[in-house]
Amino acid sequence: MIAVIDYGMGNLGSVSNALKSLGGEVRVTQKNSDLKRAEKIVLPGVGAFQNAMRSLAKLNLIDTLKGEIREGKIYLGICLGLELLFEESEEGGGCKGFGILKGDVVKFSVSDKKGTTLKVPHMGWNQLRVKKKNCPLFRGTTDDAFFYFVHSYYVRPLDEDAIAAVTDYGKEFTSMVWKDNIYATQFHPEKSQEVGLKLLENFLKL
Repeated sequence: MIAVIDYGMGNLGSVSNALKSLGGEVRVTQKNSDLKRAEKIVLPGVGAFQNAMRSLAKLNLIDTLKGEIREGKIYLGICLGLELLFEESEEGGGCKGFGILKGDVVKFSVSDKKGTTLKVPHMGWNQLRVKKKNCPLFRGTTDDAFFYFVHSYYVRPLDEDAIAAVTDYGKEFTSMVWKDNIYATQFHPEKSQEVGLKLLENFLKL
């Protein structure tokens, strides 16, 4: 069973429906007991970092979630579900995250080094440059596939070995991490048509 965490901020319908369409047994949940029983955990997310942490704390899910990840349970974080893995975000004046991965979360600048104005949030299709080609989620995809993004903040991992893919938007940023049992994407695979479904299919096969 795959536990998809419902903390009031995720695009749960599209994520859970995509996994179900691929044959996954999915339970959308707010219960610690489901996280402990699940074979895999998915944390989707849209919205503000601080609000997400408050919602998860109110549901008393943070300690269980962190414990399950650290004990080796397969985890997929999507968008905010990636950002929350890190130590701190500058959003909202600064907010602590899970601290499972070293690094922080910062906002895109409104212009790049050449002075070109950038639209924030970064929204739409953009290309990945895969750095860890042995990542099992990339099986059957190309190294330069396009995925769908909607975000104003990006992660800065201190552990470069955890960076699975990068993308350019005014500057190069980390668009996916993979470390042991942890898989997390800044893009939305559930909104990325065939290539996104392939990534989710690979996740189900882990």
